[in-house]
Amino acid sequence: MPRSDRADVRDYLDRAEDHLRVNGGGDALSRSHTADFRTVGWYGPPPAGYRLAIDAERRDAAVPPTLGSRYGTVDFWARWTRAESLCKAYDMPILRWLRRYGLDVPHDRPAVWRTLTIDDLTVSVACVPLERLEPLSTPLGAPCPPAAES
Repeated sequence: MPRSDRADVRDYLDRAEDHLRVNGGGDALSRSHTADFRTVGWYGPPPAGYRLAIDAERRDAAVPPTLGSRYGTVDFWARWTRAESLCKAYDMPILRWLRRYGLDVPHDRPAVWRTLTIDDLTVSVACVPLERLEPLSTPLGAPCPPAAES
């Protein structure tokens, strides 16, 4: 992806607060449902040539022990929502992503994202170029990456 495109998308995501609403109703381009039954939605167009997706979680939610032991608990919800929003944007199951990348952002998958706090929520917005949307080649049975330090 050309540098200027990435910079334009970063500039667009710098204004994410203008497009994100909690319990906004109506037709959101992308939405995420939290464990306490709130809905966070993106109300606005995606950047030209990109697919946009969001994910949101309660900032104070306990990290599931199994996930915490595998991926660490430091900045867990920021890393989790980033991975989930990337999965949604790439249209990939989270289990496949976790097996291949863990909660990291792979170098072979160009994307632009921003993670922010809205009230008591951690929200990530990811944008991926439409021309890079292809399925992962790693089978679901592939080994998982090593656990991160907490």
